[in-house]
Amino acid sequence: MKKITVIAVLLVIAFSSFGQRRNSVTLKNLQNFDKAKFHFGFILGYNKADFFIEQKPNNIATDSLLGINILSKPGFNLGIVSSWNITPLLKLRFLPTLSFQERHMNYSFLTESDSSLNWNKKVESTFLDFPLLIKMRTERINNFAAYIVAGGKFGLDMQSNKDVENMNATLDEQIIKITKPDYGIEIGGGFDFFLEYFKFGLELRMGVGMKNILIQENTIFSNPIDKLRSKVWTVSMTFEG
Repeated sequence: MKKITVIAVLLVIAFSSFGQRRNSVTLKNLQNFDKAKFHFGFILGYNKADFFIEQKPNNIATDSLLGINILSKPGFNLGIVSSWNITPLLKLRFLPTLSFQERHMNYSFLTESDSSLNWNKKVESTFLDFPLLIKMRTERINNFAAYIVAGGKFGLDMQSNKDVENMNATLDEQIIKITKPDYGIEIGGGFDFFLEYFKFGLELRMGVGMKNILIQENTIFSNPIDKLRSKVWTVSMTFEG
């Protein structure tokens, strides 16, 4: 959260400096864009999904665990933009998005022969996300503007493995089970480019889950974990008319 706060402060400072230069240039493309109350468009994005993990203190069940390493894998997003202009510089955005995510959890255990045994567990998700964000934008500088966004998100993992049977499976077959619903906060920033026929946006956003999404079944892979929360970085391109 400290990193998020620092990023937000730096973005606000940068965006304020952009706004001070607005009087030196003249608007060109899409001069009536901000006069419309509603705008619609679509999103194409790249994501890297991760986890915040809280491990249990060492006990008899977990003292052989050497560590858990989370490896982020690339994914992509497809979504729809619905934007309501509260004012020309303040907007409420609803962004239903289909997000394909993948993480790998690498476990390392100490064996009786003082060697290590490694297991790799893949966690794949296909989230239907519903972010509701406030967007605060600077004044336009010719055909350019900068902005920050913040808000909340609710999501459903359409690929949830919550009903998979784990207890009678072999160690190779056992999986990390996560809940279907998730919710959290999102914060980020980006730039708008007003082109001749549409507005193009480039945005970096971080999503932090507030819910413990681990389904605890007391297997050797879930038992060492106390809480598991989602974390997703997204780079998005938006196209609005």
